[in-house]
Amino acid sequence: MAGVYIVSDNITSPIGTTTADNFAQLKNSVSGIRLHNNSMSAKPFYASLFDGDAYVDNAQYTKFEQLLIASITNALEDTSLDIAASKTGLIISSTKGNISLLETEAQTPELNKRIALHTSAKLVSKHFGFTSQPIVVSNACISGILAIVTAMRLIRSGQYETMVVSGADVISKFILSGFQSFNAISSQPCKPFDADRDGITLGEGAGTIILSSNPKYNKGIRVIGGGSSNDANHISAPSRTGEELAQAINASLKEAGLSSSDIDFISAHGTATIYNDEMEAKAITLAGLQAAPLNSLKGFYGHTLGAAGLIESIIAIQSLKENTIIPTPGFNQIGVPTPVNVCTELTSVSLKNILKTASGFGGCNGAVIFSKAD
Repeated sequence: MAGVYIVSDNITSPIGTTTADNFAQLKNSVSGIRLHNNSMSAKPFYASLFDGDAYVDNAQYTKFEQLLIASITNALEDTSLDIAASKTGLIISSTKGNISLLETEAQTPELNKRIALHTSAKLVSKHFGFTSQPIVVSNACISGILAIVTAMRLIRSGQYETMVVSGADVISKFILSGFQSFNAISSQPCKPFDADRDGITLGEGAGTIILSSNPKYNKGIRVIGGGSSNDANHISAPSRTGEELAQAINASLKEAGLSSSDIDFISAHGTATIYNDEMEAKAITLAGLQAAPLNSLKGFYGHTLGAAGLIESIIAIQSLKENTIIPTPGFNQIGVPTPVNVCTELTSVSLKNILKTASGFGGCNGAVIFSKAD
């Protein structure tokens, strides 16, 4: 089976426009979350947002598409990839894409086509000169992880040699009001796994990971396993047992040829909602991973929806490279009935295998494992 190597990556977020910048900011405890008071909401809200004049819509590309283009452009720098090669592919992941256009444009057939995710994927593909058909992965908040796993399997199958995987989401009034209708928005910067948590904080950003089976791109990190599952429980509430996320974790371990004791660190989803954090903690325990150190990055980036799996995977990859675990901002006291090992300070430790998890509306769950190459 072909090895799938991490060629390059990028994070474009309110705290940095490169992976290196973002990781440096996290090590210095810099968060993008601020209190905002604007037309998105009748009352002030906490979120991690770009400045108002950054990546504004223009005649050719929306803010969503500009974020994808900016992230892919940086990830491609200092690589020798042949974008036009038939075995080089593009995957775009997002939860909402251009849905914000509904707030500013008249409802027409043309608008419906413009909002469609495949329209954005084709525009981004054309911008860079891909010749293969772009692929869209949109499955709520596991979109980024599922895109990575999809890319890994397409490469292993021999259909592609190299995949550029990019994801982004932009926060709009439509998205914010939807979470507010669930009373899911925290009144403070979110506190994953904490006893005092009261909901999520939203964020926007983009991430890109380039994967390849070409050994010349072996820079020391591989993606070696992944899994997905569905709770079949409720459209907006997670499983009460965590069994289904545990299934996805176990599937990723099996594909990677690892046991739970081989996992050195978990990059958790950790949204800071009451039920998601409880479910995730139960799933981690069912998978035999309750002692593994873990973090949630939502207190730095907010919940970046379809981009979260990519952004947080890239930080996990950087953690592997630097043998450094980033702490969980907002966490003070364990607040889940099945305790997990939440990191509270910057930690230097030898790392070889990292698990990334995610869950989302509709009961979807995803997991992916990154490892240092032998």
